[in-house]
Amino acid sequence: MTDDALPRRKFLLGAGLAGTAIAAGLSEQAEAQPQPPAPAAAAPPATDTEPFVTLTSAEAAFIVAAVDTLIPADELSPSGSDCGVATFIDRQLGSAWGGGAKMYRSGPFQKGKPEQGYQLALTPREYFAAGIVAANAWSRKNFGGKDFDRLAPHDRVGTLKAMEDGKAQFENFDARAFFVQLHGLTMAGFFADPIYGGNRDKVAWKMLGFPGLPATYADKIDAYRDKHYVAEPQSIADFS
Repeated sequence: MTDDALPRRKFLLGAGLAGTAIAAGLSEQAEAQPQPPAPAAAAPPATDTEPFVTLTSAEAAFIVAAVDTLIPADELSPSGSDCGVATFIDRQLGSAWGGGAKMYRSGPFQKGKPEQGYQLALTPREYFAAGIVAANAWSRKNFGGKDFDRLAPHDRVGTLKAMEDGKAQFENFDARAFFVQLHGLTMAGFFADPIYGGNRDKVAWKMLGFPGLPATYADKIDAYRDKHYVAEPQSIADFS
């Protein structure tokens, strides 16, 4: 990744397919020349008051700050947390998957190569708890005692980039591997069916033009031949 921030459209469209880069656009205001007004941020979907099911207050603060850095509010979508991404992550970590229900955890656990993936005895819930502790410890060491969620936006971007590039040295923890897991869950929460807590109001699907659950279009072929077809996205909940 270069030091220049990736355009949001390129990042989000790429992430929806297979992208792995951080999307965080930060621009400094020029002192000498007036700048044109920035595009208005998309209005956030209606939020709920459902509490987190597993994240502690410190963990929730980190996750919200992280997903809002990866998916900042702009003209394409609200911020990651406003889209429900933090809720999605919380629910996943609080689920059977988060508890390692189908993971082999009897060892031995040896250090593997990066392409071999996850090699620890920790459940996903335990892994994220340890990763957040390590990330905040690194942040405090490098930013005057501040946890990640207390950092200025550009410092959050720098921290995530350092993690992604393997330059952040966490204590007894692989920073890059943690970033990969964090980024993967963030993208899943942004693009998954809204029934799982993220992608509120199908905002990501609407941005991409993805129709959601319906997958049969045989009845549309003749009517829309050589015409642009636009379908309102439908989720699992719409068919319940």
